[in-house]
Order: sequence, then structure tokens, then C-alpha cells
Amino acid sequence: MRSVPDDSPAIDDVSVQPVLLVLSAVLIPILLGASLMLYILPDVGIDRFAWPLRPLMSSMMLGATYLGGASFFMIVLISRRWRHVWLGFLPIAAFAGTLGIATLIHWENFVHERWGFWVWVVLYFGVPVILPILWYLNHRLAAGVQLAREGELPSSIRVILGVLGVVLTSAAVLLFIVPDLMIPTWPWDLTPLTSRIMSSMFILPGLVGMAVAWDGSWASSRYLLKTKAITVALMLIAIVVARADLDWSYPTSWIFTGGMAGILLLIAYIHYVMRDQ
Repeated sequence: MRSVPDDSPAIDDVSVQPVLLVLSAVLIPILLGASLMLYILPDVGIDRFAWPLRPLMSSMMLGATYLGGASFFMIVLISRRWRHVWLGFLPIAAFAGTLGIATLIHWENFVHERWGFWVWVVLYFGVPVILPILWYLNHRLAAGVQLAREGELPSSIRVILGVLGVVLTSAAVLLFIVPDLMIPTWPWDLTPLTSRIMSSMFILPGLVGMAVAWDGSWASSRYLLKTKAITVALMLIAIVVARADLDWSYPTSWIFTGGMAGILLLIAYIHYVMRDQ
């Protein structure tokens, strides 16, 4: 885990650069529009999304992830403080890159005549390249200084988040590399394509968990944890709404549901512990 000497110089005025603010402003309506189709109006999404995403649970899961992503980019625009958001960009790039590779593998499954497909292509071929470059250029501004940390997460919480991150990232790798192994025991119906889409939804929080565990500052983690709480809460609602899609005779259905609830409780506990920071 990262350790920071107590006498490190600290500043609190490294800003998110304008180009990242513009990108965030562009991505927010796209993510909100996609989440509207997938989470709120999934029947519309069947006809207009990049491909007919079913069952309902898969659609709502991706929609919840998009809403969480939109909330992150809103925080980028509102805070404009690099220390608050810098840990989130590379996991988002990994999420987008995973979807881009899945698109290439399953190109024939997409409806190429839909405008939604071409928005998908531009996003998931462009964002994995552009976002790390912009992150690097912005992060160079903080080189040689220690951004204000606003408190330290307890070591026990960092360990839990790190372990959770490893578990989620491992699940993401399995969903992507060996979907045929994961599909038979998954709580709801998946195809090789939706297995790889699900992989992206696991690699994002997995990498965030490991990054927060490594950094350990409350400044870098508080808003990421808030956006993750929004995503997980929406996923729990999706489980209730699309409960018929889950096979409750599978232990994995209960493990998945309990795991989501446990993550939400963990985030609430972290905010309680750090309430005075």
C-alpha cells in the first residue's frame, strides 16, 4: 500500500484541465441517454441500442453502470479538483477498453444500421485511447507534490477494499476469457457477448477497489465510493425489478445479491467511519 511521509508538501489547487472537463460534459448526456434506454425504458432500448440487450437484468445492470459513470463525470465538473477524481479515470478507460474488445470479438452480433451502434463504436474505440492520455497530461501537473489527502482510510478498510478489488477483477477476467465456464452457473442467462459485457462491469469496481486500497486517502476515495454506492443501489433495485430473470435455485443468485448488499453496507460504514474528515 502507498505510504506518504508526514512532511510531504501539500497543495490543494491542482485542477482538472479544461479538455477533461469538456470530455466529461460530452459524456454525461450520452451516458444518461443510454441509461434511460437500458434502465428506465428497456423496451425502447431493444429497438434503439447498439444491439437488443436481453434479458432485462443484463440491460438494467449496464444502465446502472452508465448512471454511476454519469454521476462520476458530474463530480468532475462540479469539484474540478484533481485529488477528488484522479483515481477514477484509468478504471473507466479499462471498462471502455473491455467493451471495445468485446465489440471486435462479437461484431456480427451488433445491429450496424442503428445510430446507437456507431455511438457505441466511437465511445469504446476512442475513450480507451484518449482518456489515459488526458489523465497522464493532467497528472503531470501534480508531479513532485503531494495533493491534500483530507484524511486516511483505516488500514483494515484498505485491506478489505483491496481484497474485494482482486475478487471482482478476477471475476471480470473469467467472464471475458472463459465465458463458457461462467455462463452455466451465472444467476441469469448470458451469452458469450453479454458475459464479456458483464466483465466490463466487474473490472471497473475491481480496479477502483484496488486503486483506493493502494492510495488510501479520503480525498481520492470519497467521491468514487459515492458513485459506486449509486451504481450498486441501482443494481439492487434491478434485482428486485428483474427478479424473474434470476434462477434462485442457484447459490450464485444469492451470493450475487448478498454481495451487492454487502458492498453497499461497506460503503455506508466507510462514510460513517470517515464522517469527521
